Amino acid sequence: MSILVTGGAGYIGSHTCVELIKSGYEVVVLDNLSNSKPEVLNRIAEVALQSVQFYQGDVLDKQVLRKIFAAHSIDAVVHFAGVKAVGESVEKPLKYYYNNVAGTMVLLDVMGEFGVKRIVFSSSATVYGDPREVPIKEDFPLGPVNPYGRSKLMVEEILRDQCAADPKFGACLLRYFNPIGAHASGQMGEDPSGIPNNLMPFVTQVAVGKRPLLHVFGNDYDTCDGTGVRDYIHVVDLALGHVEALRWQKKNAGIGIFNLGTGAGVSVLELIRAFTEATGVEVPYAFVPRRDGDVARCFADASKAGSELGWRAERGLMEMCRDAWLWQKNNPQGY
Repeated sequence: MSILVTGGAGYIGSHTCVELIKSGYEVVVLDNLSNSKPEVLNRIAEVALQSVQFYQGDVLDKQVLRKIFAAHSIDAVVHFAGVKAVGESVEKPLKYYYNNVAGTMVLLDVMGEFGVKRIVFSSSATVYGDPREVPIKEDFPLGPVNPYGRSKLMVEEILRDQCAADPKFGACLLRYFNPIGAHASGQMGEDPSGIPNNLMPFVTQVAVGKRPLLHVFGNDYDTCDGTGVRDYIHVVDLALGHVEALRWQKKNAGIGIFNLGTGAGVSVLELIRAFTEATGVEVPYAFVPRRDGDVARCFADASKAGSELGWRAERGLMEMCRDAWLWQKNNPQGY
């Protein structure tokens, strides 16, 4: 079976490619390399012992999509392609709606032309907004508080409508919490362009000496220590969730909605302490004002994924920290 992975050279996409190959799938990658490097494809081949078929292009480009679907017998799509920084989305909302929403509509249009009726969508816990309580279940009210989250929710609604219009169409909406860590080989990891938007790559870049100081956004939240609390999940566990989603889709049409997280909330300061404990490396930090669009607490109830997908997060916080550090130490300048 052939799977098209859009955004497959990105952080989560590349790790998912490895797990798909290990599970026996042929993998075709589409990526515009706007936030990834060509070297990622070599690393996938080294780690998975099999290369992927790669196309450089954008999901907004119907011609490149048609070329891919015409050349390969695609069974399903795992859709990562999109922009994903909360802060930037507040500053540039149109960029997020254009890339994330319009890009998905173009992809779905071409999937329809070629009769491909299964998609696993990279959604986000940001669709829940600022939750009234935690842990968060899939049936909680949805109310994203930033354009990034709203773009993800818009795509979810489009996929719901598509499933309602075509009973044979299947869409798995995977609501990620906070992926961190790296492949245990140290060959693959998170390598953001420019200043990292996510916490862990900022931590590891400070630890390796690439940056002088970690900025902690806000210390006045209503949490255990005033810093934001998140559900950090190992990227390999997250990648395996996509493999299980594809298996689920073989038996189920329509919409499937699943939280992918550990179910444990960890504050920023707790993560910094865990990193030092796991690696022996101190990370200097300073508090700065909150970022627009951030919430105080966000962690998952992932029991539905356990009961219906047969999936649960296996890797703990210390392993996440160790693997992230091994990646950064082996690749101080990234890919």
